[in-house]
Order: sequence, then structure tokens, then C-alpha cells
Amino acid sequence: MTEPVITAEKLDLTFQTNDGPVQALRDVNLTINKGDFVSFIGPSGCGKTTFLRVIAALEHPTGGHITVNGMTPDEARQSRAYGYVFQAAGLYPWRTIAGNIKLPLEIMGFPKAEQEERVKNVLQLVDLEGFGKKYPWQLSGGMQQRASIARALAFDADILLMDEPFGALDEIVRDHLNEQLLALWARTQKTIGFVTHSIPEAVYLSTKIVVMSPRPGRIADVIESPLPRERPLEIRDTPEFIAVAHRVREGLRAGHSYD
Repeated sequence: MTEPVITAEKLDLTFQTNDGPVQALRDVNLTINKGDFVSFIGPSGCGKTTFLRVIAALEHPTGGHITVNGMTPDEARQSRAYGYVFQAAGLYPWRTIAGNIKLPLEIMGFPKAEQEERVKNVLQLVDLEGFGKKYPWQLSGGMQQRASIARALAFDADILLMDEPFGALDEIVRDHLNEQLLALWARTQKTIGFVTHSIPEAVYLSTKIVVMSPRPGRIADVIESPLPRERPLEIRDTPEFIAVAHRVREGLRAGHSYD
């Protein structure tokens, strides 16, 4: 039996602006199950990030219903149900990498010995052993983003929300981090929500791909991936991968034809 972790029903979100109301999400219905890796893809302004922010209680819907681990998003935030990785690494330059990772643990009041143990464990998870005493400016962009992921993993939430974490990185680094993220997901069994603009990235990483239409953001297609969970980069050359990528592309085109 699959266990629903995030459930959205008829979700709407309208922002009030100086130029009048802007509907960012309309009638979004989606279930994310425990252990899913779900990518959200669509054109700029389609509501991908907005939906992720609703899950994280950073935005509040104006209609419909959403639960996270059976709770409201606000309750889920208070129970530390998720970690959030932003597009920019957002590391404090005056803190070491270990110090950055410790920050949420300090805020949450974890004992110092447990902070040290958790930092050690997550640095191993993201292949940054030995870099805890470095400062962000001493690390490459890819390493900084891995440190940001480690910070989100530090308090061991079941859900990891990632908003285009590799969007600013070059393709070679991005491929490497995609491989590492899949390995991390396999080791931790987290439920991951991942926003991307890249079709190959979405297809390579995901068990489920949510294709969104232009504003107001609606779901144009939900694709259950037929690919095996073990995915070397070479899988991108297979007919199965190409077929999924084609369906994503068709979903993006179809989304543009909505009224």
C-alpha cells in the first residue's frame, strides 16, 4: 500500500496586487506518496514554486485543501516535517560549512553533541567529508549547493522540498549532482518535491513528473515514470527515457493551448 504524504484537492491561490488579482494556482489536484521523487516542470510563472511554497506554508491557498503528513502545512512546519532547499545556496559567509548546517539545529535547541553528530552524518551523505571547517567562499557553486542540501537534511525530516537547486550550475556539474541526488534519495528514502525547468533533469530524477500549464497554474499531465530506480546517466539515451521526455514536451505544448 502506498502512503499519501501530500494531498492537494481543488487548490487555488490568488495573489492580490496593485494591478488587481493574479491567480497563480487553479484547481490543482495531486497526491504525493511516501518515497516518491516528484518533479514539477512548466514555463516560468506557471506556479511550480508557488505550489512548493504552499506545501511549506510559505504561501497560503485561497481555496481548496492541502495536507502534509495528514496535517495543515502550518502544523507540518511546526512539526519540522520537511527541509527546504532554495535556488541559491543561501549560506552565511561568516559561518563555516559545519556552522551553516548547524544553524537550524541550534534554533531548534538540539544538544551540542547531537548537533556535531548530525553534521558529521549529513556531510557524509552529500560527499563533503572534510569540508566542515571551510567557509562557503572556499567551495565551488556545486559544493555550496550540496552544503545547502545537507543543512536541509540535518534535522532528518521525511520530506525534502527543492526549488531549482541546480538551475544556476553548468551542465557537467548539474549532471554530477543529479547522480548524487539520486544516490542520496536511495539511501535516505525521503519524499522529494523538486522544481525544475529542465526536461532531461525531470525525467532522469523522478518517479512522477507533474507538468504544469502557464498561469493560472494547472496540472496539464502527471506522468508515472516507467524507468527503474537505479539510473546511470546513460539511461538518457534509451528509448524509454526519450519516450517519457517526449510526453513531457507534449504536455508542455498542450498546456499552452488551455483557455
